[in-house]
Amino acid sequence: MELNDMLRVARGDAPADLVLRNARLVNVYSGEIYPTDVAIYNARIVGLGPGYAGQREIDLQGSYLAPGLIDAHVHIESSMVGVRQFAQAVVPKGVTSVIADPHEITNVLGLDGIRYMFDQAKYGQLSMFVMVPSCVPATHMATAGAYLEAKDIAALQNDRWVLGLGEMMNYPGVLNGDPNTLEKIDAFKTRVLDGHAPGLTGKALNAYLTAGIGSDHECTTVDEALEKLRLGMYILIREATNAHNLAALLPMLTADNARRICFCTDDRHPGDLLDEGSVDHLVRTAVRSGVDLVTAIRMATLNTAEWFRLYDRGGIRPGHRADLIVFDDPQEFCVRMVVRSGLVVAEDGTMLPFDLPERPSYLRGSMNVNWHTVDFTIPVEGTRAHVIGAVPDHLVTEDRMLEIPTASGFAVPDIERDILKMAVIERHMATGQMGKGFVQGLGLRRGAIASTIAHDHHNLVVAGTDNISLSTAVGAVADMGGGLAVADGVRILARLPLPVAGLMSNKPIAEVRRVLDEVTGAARTLGSGLHDPFMVLSFLALEVIPHLKLTDQGLVDVDQFKFVPLWAE
Repeated sequence: MELNDMLRVARGDAPADLVLRNARLVNVYSGEIYPTDVAIYNARIVGLGPGYAGQREIDLQGSYLAPGLIDAHVHIESSMVGVRQFAQAVVPKGVTSVIADPHEITNVLGLDGIRYMFDQAKYGQLSMFVMVPSCVPATHMATAGAYLEAKDIAALQNDRWVLGLGEMMNYPGVLNGDPNTLEKIDAFKTRVLDGHAPGLTGKALNAYLTAGIGSDHECTTVDEALEKLRLGMYILIREATNAHNLAALLPMLTADNARRICFCTDDRHPGDLLDEGSVDHLVRTAVRSGVDLVTAIRMATLNTAEWFRLYDRGGIRPGHRADLIVFDDPQEFCVRMVVRSGLVVAEDGTMLPFDLPERPSYLRGSMNVNWHTVDFTIPVEGTRAHVIGAVPDHLVTEDRMLEIPTASGFAVPDIERDILKMAVIERHMATGQMGKGFVQGLGLRRGAIASTIAHDHHNLVVAGTDNISLSTAVGAVADMGGGLAVADGVRILARLPLPVAGLMSNKPIAEVRRVLDEVTGAARTLGSGLHDPFMVLSFLALEVIPHLKLTDQGLVDVDQFKFVPLWAE
């Protein structure tokens, strides 16, 4: 009997599989750091303390030993690679479990997208748990590739890897009692309900929480986070590629409220994952900012495990999974060894060889554009227009009322004022729908950039200085079956194919990162000084984050949750 064997080892009557000796244990339960040994048998921790013998013993020589890190909210698709290549990037940095919301691929391919993510995660070195996408599409104001009702997703809660209902972005649907939205919440009422409510406050926030939603990762200010914390929410502090909230929110941290705060990465591109890291980057940054080491690690382990009811991980104690990390300097927080399920899987930042069986996937193409309707001209209907104002390091945009220059009866970009033309082209069902507008803040002086990553509907989004460049960029993306492209006139300067749902590559993450650097570099030669112009572009189309966004159906005033005309007068 397996449990009997574990008890024998725990009593010291039989040798463990692995004993980690002379560890400096980071105890997230007691808040202490102290020397001890840890015995592991059959993928589980069975004992802490001296006197255990093991088939294999590793002398840690006083290095710190902590629980494996858990990412509280991540869209793996934003890494532009599948689960296996994502694991290659994050596991060596100490992330052993992730709470994934696959709503990016689900908005493109529906339930087939979720199945694909599960298939790719099987037998790997990363535990991927899923929060079922709650908003496919995110709202009625954009056209996605799928439409999932409560009856479509309810059965998924019986899967052992499903924890609950993913971020409820359609907060107006909750507040207004939309029947379909409430039916989804009711179907998962006994499970974890994740939130997404940027800027929501007062009675509206009370109503949102009354529905049973218990977390939020969209806080950008201390006041916002404290209001939500005081109402009992878990606050998932996010540090993504294009949303840097950690520095702004750390001042809220106290010894009394830290147990309700978790760390997450949400959306991170390959370069940031490989260079800065994942949740380890948040822990490292927090410690360097003066946060106590145990507190910082607890926010990346035990707090997350408790919110998502993962009671077999998050701390180092007998009976728990043996997911552990080893590091030497808290200020550097550079993980040098990762143990997952009792096996050493990574050392010195590199995954150890691992026999991983191939997982075939069968996904349909996702590029279906009605090219007969694609027209980038914008007839003049006034002098001033609603212009999307991109805000550096934030997903929130501004609604700027600006004068737009004209030529021969058509509105044109204003390069000197950094006002570019932008369009979102429906690419799932060839409906011919196309939203057009203007954006300020991308910095292009010439040319255009285009992408099939456009949260959360993931239509074809493009921005640029002239119609020829716009046409060249979207044509390059379509020819690849999805991806990113940079064009200058009729010339294609760089491109990154993303054939899996127009979101992900099947290439190694290091190669994807190299090509992404080329694409980003090409955008910079056109004038953009943004850290990641494609990540900024992708969120200009997300109609659930204030204030002004563009979808294939038109300009959306997110605060009023309604369409607004391009021209203000």
